[in-house]
Amino acid sequence: MEAKRSVKILNAIRELVRKMFPSKTIKEVYSVDIAVTDLMLRHIAEWNRMYSGKASWLSEDVISLRLEQAIVREFANITLNEMTASVTDKRIDEIFKAAIKDINQNLQRGLASGAMVIKPLDGNNVQYIPQTEFIPIEYDVNGRLMKVIFPEIKQISDREYLIRLEYHSLAAEKGLTITNRAFRSSSPDSLGKEIPLKSVPEWSSLMEGVTYPLMKRPAFGYYVNPIANSIDGSHGGVSIFDSATELIRLADIQFGRLDWEFESAERAIHVDEAAICPVKTASVFQAFEVPKLKDRLFKGLNISGGTQEFFKEFSPSLREENFIKGLEEYKRAIEFTVGLSYGDISNPQSIEKTATEIKAAKKRKYNTVSAIQNNLKTCLDDLVYAIAFFNAMTQRRYEFICDFKDSILVDEETERQQDRNDVSMGIMRPEEYRAKWYGESLEEALKNLPQSAEVIE
Repeated sequence: MEAKRSVKILNAIRELVRKMFPSKTIKEVYSVDIAVTDLMLRHIAEWNRMYSGKASWLSEDVISLRLEQAIVREFANITLNEMTASVTDKRIDEIFKAAIKDINQNLQRGLASGAMVIKPLDGNNVQYIPQTEFIPIEYDVNGRLMKVIFPEIKQISDREYLIRLEYHSLAAEKGLTITNRAFRSSSPDSLGKEIPLKSVPEWSSLMEGVTYPLMKRPAFGYYVNPIANSIDGSHGGVSIFDSATELIRLADIQFGRLDWEFESAERAIHVDEAAICPVKTASVFQAFEVPKLKDRLFKGLNISGGTQEFFKEFSPSLREENFIKGLEEYKRAIEFTVGLSYGDISNPQSIEKTATEIKAAKKRKYNTVSAIQNNLKTCLDDLVYAIAFFNAMTQRRYEFICDFKDSILVDEETERQQDRNDVSMGIMRPEEYRAKWYGESLEEALKNLPQSAEVIE
């Protein structure tokens, strides 16, 4: 119960961040503009709704297949599966290892929202902040987040909110400046009145402003998806599944059709009311039932006096095969669009693929994951520096080491030899081998096999 309440509060806070901090509000408080447009903010909110299973197109008849979660989970798993990351300084490494303990689930949120920040807190703790929960103010020419506001919202009651704005500003000539300001609001749609930090016990120890002139890097790690922003042209991160939004909508609707096909084809027996036993009831109306049988199996019909039979079965044939084919086609289109391999979210057995298609799909996924890994490495490198900074260890000599394996792309000859072994063992048929490596259909491969050849050496 407590976990559900926490999720509900967190979703409410994300919605509050979107509502309470339009560009006008930020400009009034800090005299600066935010770095994303209202259009981009609406997209970020929609990505969050999709990821949470609350997309705008869902209804009682159309439920979410949660393909968004399947996409980000696959990318996060492959990205981190063989990652090794460490720091040569023992103390910094201990803090860093504790910080990335839950990186997988948090990276999933970052992939869904488009970007995330990993910000050190006091001691050994860090905070993962998806793009739905911070306000970018300025990026450099390379898309690095230089100025940003981190809101913290405490809902005291239905009509009372406490808001803290932590503003990080990094400039070459001034270094890093961090300011904290507190506000009290009676409405979820406004920032309210500014109050002293000391009036809130949890914030009383925070400094209103501090500058670190020698700081040349952000005091956090920033990850952004390697996707060009065609929404508003800004450096704001784009969700990993944004390009497949319409396809995901169609897949959810298609599943609704499939579900209705099964529901509408449930067997029923139309029964004349004379064959149904009456039941005593307090109502003035007479109720009927068929004893000891499933209620949903029978539908009453008044056909007495006619020539029709008392019982008539309703059992239409199912057409699920075409609906399933359509759904799988949408899933494969989604895989292609977001950069996954065929079979990652679709049924890998539903289509025959040539060697060229398999290799191209693996290469596509490899390129996407490699780009994610490069951006994540930059994020973790900055995180290590931020950890050292907040623990007064920047003067120590240390090195950050991060490596990712390339197991997505299996060497072609290694895979081919393994398939030969499978043919020899009888696990793979010769025509399957030929179809895979010679780009033929199974029928063509079977015709082209040597008459006397039962195995391939």
